[in-house]
Amino acid sequence: MIAGNMTTMSNDHKTLIIEAGRTERHYWKDLWHYRELFYFLAWRDILVRYKQTTIGFAWALIRPLLTMIVFTLVFSKLAKLPSDVPYPVLVFAALLPWQFFANAFTDAGASLISNSSMISKVYFPRLVIPTSAVIVSFVDFLISGIILAGLMIWYGFTPDWRIITLPLFIFIAFSAAMGAGLWIAALNVKYRDFRYIIPFVVQFGLYLSPVGFNSNIVPEQWRLLYSLNPMVGVIDGFRWAILGGNTQIYWPGFLLSLGLVSLLLITGILYFRKTEKSFADVI
Repeated sequence: MIAGNMTTMSNDHKTLIIEAGRTERHYWKDLWHYRELFYFLAWRDILVRYKQTTIGFAWALIRPLLTMIVFTLVFSKLAKLPSDVPYPVLVFAALLPWQFFANAFTDAGASLISNSSMISKVYFPRLVIPTSAVIVSFVDFLISGIILAGLMIWYGFTPDWRIITLPLFIFIAFSAAMGAGLWIAALNVKYRDFRYIIPFVVQFGLYLSPVGFNSNIVPEQWRLLYSLNPMVGVIDGFRWAILGGNTQIYWPGFLLSLGLVSLLLITGILYFRKTEKSFADVI
């Protein structure tokens, strides 16, 4: 494959050098050279998402808030599932990582198709595009965190020392979103049927994940099998960090989920790198 190498000159301009086979040898260095493209694409997508909306960024708060209200009514009031913490806090501590994963999975899946003109005309590491989509979803995740903070203040709930581990679980959630996003983005270029599969996976996954309920209600003999859903470990980790001693991690299942997230990320990167050479030809 013929690719371009961006070399910095003394006058701060960059010269494009055409060299056969260079992409494989210096891909990650090229990715760093194009780091400003991450910011541009992410900021563009943020502006487009909320362009000409009356309440703008408030939509990032309204959507998870309404979902939390529905789940609280269904599982707490109607199903009367037990909880040692205020049910809205329990739900939103799980809704944060799930909403991040679902948005990143959906946006990354469509990212290459929506940027097809760039891919077919300009050289740059294609990994930039789905990664920027995940970053946009991460911004929504941070904004939604305001609701969780407000709920904890409203109910007078104070986290304990475990809250310092939250960045670790955020990193695991980001890895899961990146791995799944890279897989679906690459597959969606070659097989357009996946654009119909994405909404199904998101909707079905919401009910398979312990968002509206505590995973402790799953019978012990099924806990390990249930943890084959990587988001189970991510959600349990978030709850453990935020809710402290009021919830417990099923460690065998968490380690299984962690291994699956790692496998998802590694194979996602490898498959994306393997197939991105043909994106410009088939997109």
